[in-house]
Amino acid sequence: MQIKRKHLYRVLLYVAGLMVLALGVALSINSRLGISPVNSLPYVISQITSIEMGTCVIAVFSLFILVQILIKGRDFQWINLTQLIFSTLFGFFVDGAKALLGNFTLPTYVGQWVMLLISIGVIALGISLYLDARLVSMPAEGMTLALADKLKKPFNQVKTWTDSTLVTLAILLSLIFMGGLYGVREGTILSALLIGPTIKPIRKWTKPVVERVFFGD
Repeated sequence: MQIKRKHLYRVLLYVAGLMVLALGVALSINSRLGISPVNSLPYVISQITSIEMGTCVIAVFSLFILVQILIKGRDFQWINLTQLIFSTLFGFFVDGAKALLGNFTLPTYVGQWVMLLISIGVIALGISLYLDARLVSMPAEGMTLALADKLKKPFNQVKTWTDSTLVTLAILLSLIFMGGLYGVREGTILSALLIGPTIKPIRKWTKPVVERVFFGD
């Protein structure tokens, strides 16, 4: 009974991490300095197609799962297909966080930067929480973990590479289909460079607490 209860708590921690992450995404959108790297691609697709961003998140994240399958091959654990369930949930959380914040933004260019930096910290915290829950990774992190394992490189380093690649794709689509940059600005580039490194110090704080509460005797 205690084991089942702790597993339930881990699921709740994972979902809480997704909610925090969604809030961070909404904050980055409202900063108007560019959306977070992982979500820049679904955001641009949403702008091109006029489809709700949450739906585009689910579609793009499904592609991330396919990339994991291609990288892992026979080593891919099919339990990781549950990432699709959590991706769908995250898509709803993003739409909910956007509705919650509305058009709220801090005035002035300096205020926008403050809001963006807060979003970077919130996104890194959300990722740290659901990674610490030790269930399944979200598709973007699962893809990054698969690449890190394949390349024998640290997760944080590969995270910066994958974020930068997604930003580049978002820029290309934005320029090709909309004739300008939409959702991708200087803040997106900074986020691509800072979110990965920010996760490491945050996990130094969250991981011992999670280990003690959710995995201790």
